[in-house]
Amino acid sequence: MRVAQLIARILLGLIFTVFGLNGFIHFLPMPAMSGPPADFFGALFHTGYMIRLIFAAQVIGGVLVLVGLFVPFALVILAPVVVNIFFFHLFLDPSGLPLALIVVILEVFLAWTYGEKFAPLFSS
Repeated sequence: MRVAQLIARILLGLIFTVFGLNGFIHFLPMPAMSGPPADFFGALFHTGYMIRLIFAAQVIGGVLVLVGLFVPFALVILAPVVVNIFFFHLFLDPSGLPLALIVVILEVFLAWTYGEKFAPLFSS
């Protein structure tokens, strides 16, 4: 189980660190978008803060998961981003759904492996 957890941490951490940094540094080309996906991203950019907040959450959460520090906290930071990535691709851009599903699976698997850390949240 430890090996699977390590592999999942590295994969999820790399995905979010790389794509989060790309939001600030722009070292990977962004695919051209049109229609509702472009409108969605345009709205995030035009707020002036939301897209930066999302990219910052991706970098912070990704680095923490990647290096293995405060992983449960990092998973909580990444959870709303993961949910939005999944629904964005489910409803607006189905071509990215396979990667979105991989991200969801990695997030859920890691949350399950750190289940004892989340247990107090669900106790009365």
